[in-house]
Amino acid sequence: MLTSSTRRHARLLSVSGIVLAGALALSACGGDSGAELGTEENPVQLGVVGASEPYWATFEEAVEADGISIDIVDFTEYTQPNPALSEGELDINQFQHIQYLADYNVSAGDDIQPIGATAIYPLGFYSEKYDSIDEIPDGEEVVVPNDSVNRARGLLVLQSAGLITLRDGGNASSNLEDVIAEESRVTVTELDAAVTVTSLPDVAGAIVNNDFINDAGLSPEDALAEDDPNDEAALPYVNIFATKAEDVDNEVLNRLVEIYQTDQAVLDGAQESAGGTAVFLQTPASELQESLTTTEDALRAE
Repeated sequence: MLTSSTRRHARLLSVSGIVLAGALALSACGGDSGAELGTEENPVQLGVVGASEPYWATFEEAVEADGISIDIVDFTEYTQPNPALSEGELDINQFQHIQYLADYNVSAGDDIQPIGATAIYPLGFYSEKYDSIDEIPDGEEVVVPNDSVNRARGLLVLQSAGLITLRDGGNASSNLEDVIAEESRVTVTELDAAVTVTSLPDVAGAIVNNDFINDAGLSPEDALAEDDPNDEAALPYVNIFATKAEDVDNEVLNRLVEIYQTDQAVLDGAQESAGGTAVFLQTPASELQESLTTTEDALRAE
């Protein structure tokens, strides 16, 4: 529940918190007031997509109880929070995974960095014809999404399930040309992510984004295969808190990450919002940053 002090605007939810304890003397990374970041005079500006999800109100309350003032800025498009962070309108954002951030940094010439993990949402392979991967006959057709991020991720799921082999083991930039036909059990077709699920009656199986499984009457438990959150190949798909490179060590921002990762009410709410698909992680920031660099290098090499 939002506290009585919460002010609602079209794009902004803000909670005025308690002034940081004197022992927590931290320099501001944003704002024009000159006040320390996280005080009432200079609340942290956190950008998200979907602030109406109840767990964000729970997060606000947990942050406020920790003595940090925060404004949650709600964006309607995924293309908005990174430029807003780069331009100083935000101090931190949380809406994307590493692969998305790498695409943004490379295309925009930016250097936004991850400072903490939230969760990964395993991407599943579903079938209406078969009950297991082993039942799928050789030569059958399977479907993956046609957008660059989910195409590569879907191909990696198919490879881990033993259905295909990718050139050089595959990576976050793999495409259909990387499928080694003579070493693969199935052929792969790509479709728009929104319609891979509607192809299920016609193919052996399909990679289906979590956004579409509920509407199709599926559940995560129906997946015949999915990516392993503990697999290094899945690291680019970990969702993250991100900030400007110069602020990666800011104590207030890192405390926000810690609150999200450890507050059980926040985690329970995020899990409910995700329909039970979230796998929460506390991957060290150094590993996230290394994964970002590797992913960016792969994109630049294309």
